[in-house]
Amino acid sequence: MTHPQPGTVHAVLEDFLGRWRGTTRIAASAWAPEHTASAEVNYTRAAGGYAVVQSYRHTEPDGSHFEGHGVFTVDPDHNDVLWYYVDSLGQTPAAPSRCMWQDGVLRVERRSDRGTARHTFRVDDGVLTHTAELRFGDSAGFIPFMTSECRRA
Repeated sequence: MTHPQPGTVHAVLEDFLGRWRGTTRIAASAWAPEHTASAEVNYTRAAGGYAVVQSYRHTEPDGSHFEGHGVFTVDPDHNDVLWYYVDSLGQTPAAPSRCMWQDGVLRVERRSDRGTARHTFRVDDGVLTHTAELRFGDSAGFIPFMTSECRRA
């Protein structure tokens, strides 16, 4: 087995490192109308460069909040980036999700028995954008869920 070199993960995620602030637009759903929330995201090196820790928090206009924490690391057998993510909704994934880079965008699909969440992460012109789309059950297509746009704090 080939072990990744220290710093491998943060090297591929270098553009994401740091503190970011902005807004999250949450799409209309059965639970709430479309609205925006203030957002803060932090990406920090961890475990001697073998991981990058992601912390996300958005605060709703009424003061309630949502938070999530992820760990990105490299699969040494496949040299892929893996993402393990938990959030304040309490639905813990069984295993990390495999990410892929495509045209400077980090893409990942998280699958569960409830459906699939497709996430994209990118940094363009100093703006960190994270989008999430959902596909429930056997539905053919994804529907927008949220888009965060943040600038370095």
